[in-house]
Amino acid sequence: MNQQKTTDYVSWVVLLALIILALEISFFHPGIVFSVLFSAGLIYIGRKKWHRKLGKIVFWLGCIGLFVHVLTMITVRFLLVALLFYVLIKFAQSKRQPVVIRPEMKTNEAETELVFRQPLFQNMLFGRQKTPEHAYEWSDVNIQTGIGDTVVDLSYAVVPKGEAVIVIRGWIGNVHIFVPYEMEVSVVHSVLFGTASIFSRETERLWNQTFIYQTPAYETSEQKLKIITSMAVGNVEVKRI
Repeated sequence: MNQQKTTDYVSWVVLLALIILALEISFFHPGIVFSVLFSAGLIYIGRKKWHRKLGKIVFWLGCIGLFVHVLTMITVRFLLVALLFYVLIKFAQSKRQPVVIRPEMKTNEAETELVFRQPLFQNMLFGRQKTPEHAYEWSDVNIQTGIGDTVVDLSYAVVPKGEAVIVIRGWIGNVHIFVPYEMEVSVVHSVLFGTASIFSRETERLWNQTFIYQTPAYETSEQKLKIITSMAVGNVEVKRI
């Protein structure tokens, strides 16, 4: 299966999955959305109260409930069958067309040199991440998170001139970003359910909303920070420090 066929296969699978999901929610399991959101809410509450025994119990009850509800969905079963079918196709092709290893021939063309930089954060399904509490060299942040909190403190960062970027997308959790007073900021935030606190502006509750805020001198500033966050359920806080 070449790259074009693979892309087409994935596109059809996603399209059929969306159709099946719509039919499932409309006719077969209309309460599945409430069940999934209820389990996600238990996970969120459990994370907030993790230091207490009851919080741990609520968290794991939510995880088990979410796992069970997801597995009972017809859409998920369809995706698992599609994935198994894809693996079988790739296995059959590998038997008919074994991979041929050929030696690489050096050419006279100049190769582009790449420098690897260690990212500040990694993608995590569960857990809390935080920048170090000592001076460190800034590196743009672009991560996906599952369940957990992310704390970015730029008061210790050595940030070069220009636009620094923070992109955080997650399921459930909180994002806390602490920014020096001399740095101009732009915030783009999207959330299904949660709260937001951007400097002195606080919003108690957000429901399926997207907003953009930026400081007045952001466009002309030599040193600025662009923050893009997207959460299913969670809170975002941007604060001067």
